[in-house]
Amino acid sequence: MEAGTIAEDEIEAVKAHISPWKNFLAGGFGGACVVVVGHPLDTVKVRLQTQPKSLLGGPPLYTGTFDCFKKTLFGEGIRGLYRGMAAPLVGVTPMFAVCFFGFGLGKRLQQKHPDDILNYPQLFAAGMLSGVFTTGIMTPGERIKCLLQIQASSGEIKYHGAWDCIKKVYQEAGIRGIYKGTVLTLMRDVPASGMYFMTYEWMKDFLTPEGKSVSDLSAPRILVAGGFAGIFNWVVAIPPDVLKSRFQTAPPGKYPNGFRDVLRELIREEGIASLYKGFTAVMIRAFPANAACFLGFEVAMKFLNWIAPGL
Repeated sequence: MEAGTIAEDEIEAVKAHISPWKNFLAGGFGGACVVVVGHPLDTVKVRLQTQPKSLLGGPPLYTGTFDCFKKTLFGEGIRGLYRGMAAPLVGVTPMFAVCFFGFGLGKRLQQKHPDDILNYPQLFAAGMLSGVFTTGIMTPGERIKCLLQIQASSGEIKYHGAWDCIKKVYQEAGIRGIYKGTVLTLMRDVPASGMYFMTYEWMKDFLTPEGKSVSDLSAPRILVAGGFAGIFNWVVAIPPDVLKSRFQTAPPGKYPNGFRDVLRELIREEGIASLYKGFTAVMIRAFPANAACFLGFEVAMKFLNWIAPGL
């Protein structure tokens, strides 16, 4: 066998080797990309999901995604669209690091040999494990983010930044207040994460030209795969996400039975379609944000494979 062929085989072995720690580092970089690209439409989504009911048949505060975007932009400037970004930037970066770590670990646990190729149900199971891993980080970050995002539209400025919000919520309700919505976050993220990673791997396989390696996909194809992964993720995630946003921003004691009370109220007063509030904003955001996430992940992974092939 020629020396060049041996070197190529070694490179492919490094690419195929699943390293949860490399996933952790590269996932953190991908998470930062998600926040920067997707936060403005996340603000729009949360405001649509939590806007108060219109009084006496009057018009709602926001008539839709573009109306909310326009009113936020012109009423509060570009900073309004990025309101509350500090909390997810601090929380989402390690959250995505843990998420990708969990996915890598989930794959490793299902492999009998390092070169085993997993099927799509196994990839879905590995993705679900990542959703379990991230709940502890995701819940407080989402709680603070949602409170900051809705306060400007309510006309009452109670919190002056993420840290002030954390302190006041803790003073009012303790650690339980910080982790309000944990069950709903788990209900959202476990199945949605399974769909997220399975779709990404399926799209990469689908977009790989015949005779080529999936590890050599071009940046545009990675962007497409990541974008579709984000869309399929949110198709699964948005109903529990609506319930979570309502529950996390509700006054203390409003929903004593948790998400069941939120669900009953929404169905009774606004119908089943209310579970898809913010759908347009989510779908517009999902493609570019997650395309950026996976491109950032793949770029960081290639860099890590270059500087630390044995990690």
